[in-house]
Amino acid sequence: MAIKRLIFLILGCICLGLGTVGIFIPILPTFLFYVATVFCFSQSSQKLHDWFIGTNLYKKHLQSFVEKKGMLVKTKVSILTSVTLLMGFGFFMMARNGIWVPCIIIAALWVCHVIYFVFGVKTIRTDDAAEK
Repeated sequence: MAIKRLIFLILGCICLGLGTVGIFIPILPTFLFYVATVFCFSQSSQKLHDWFIGTNLYKKHLQSFVEKKGMLVKTKVSILTSVTLLMGFGFFMMARNGIWVPCIIIAALWVCHVIYFVFGVKTIRTDDAAEK
């Protein structure tokens, strides 16, 4: 049983690290890595799980998704804005140097992000979130 907890602890730390790096590198899916972090920490250590769900990052971006399977419009806009700005910067830097294949990949990833957050994640009204 201790090996299982250790494996989940290591995976949780890796996911936390990759999710944090994903804030600055738009190709990594920050949101999915943080959801994986919650799962891994819950399987490895109650203290780590409680710590992570107590962070502002979790409360701001993941709590409504985990509890109600949806996000506030404000949260969706915040995530999509940061993704668009970071991916747009990378796209611009490569396009001005004529590097087109990565530009196409970034554009496809951006479209997937938009489709997922607009159509795949339920939108929660503000008064619904306040009830919880």
